[in-house]
Amino acid sequence: VQVVESGGGFVEPGGSVRLSCAVFGTTLDSYAVGWFRQAPGQEPEGLGCFSSKRGNSWYSDSMKDRVTVSSDNAKNMAFLQMNNVQPDDTARYYCALPWDERLTCKSWRPGMSGLEYRGKGTQVTVSS
Repeated sequence: VQVVESGGGFVEPGGSVRLSCAVFGTTLDSYAVGWFRQAPGQEPEGLGCFSSKRGNSWYSDSMKDRVTVSSDNAKNMAFLQMNNVQPDDTARYYCALPWDERLTCKSWRPGMSGLEYRGKGTQVTVSS
C-alpha cells in the first residue's frame, strides 16, 4: 500500500488549504482514513478521521471547527480541508490508513501508532 500526499505550500493567515491523499495498492473504501501533522520538535497530532464504510468520523477537539476529512472512493483519494489557517498550523501533514481495515474512527487515531500506512507528508507553511 502506498500513500501520497499533495497540496501543501505557503498559505496566508486566515486562508484555507485543501490537501489531497492518493492511495495505491488497496481500495480506500475498505479503510478509515485520517490525517495528522507534525511540527519540528513536536509530537504527532491527530487531526481527523473519516470512514465511508462505517459512516463515522472523528476530529480532535482543537481542530473540529476548522478541518474536514473526506474521501472520493471512485478516485481512491482522501482530502483534508483546513480553514482559517494560522501560523501555529505550520507543520508537515500526513495521510494515514490503519493496517487493520477493521479499525474505525471510533477506535483508531491517525499518527498515534506505527501500525498504519502513511505517506511522506506535505509541508504547509502559514506566513504573511
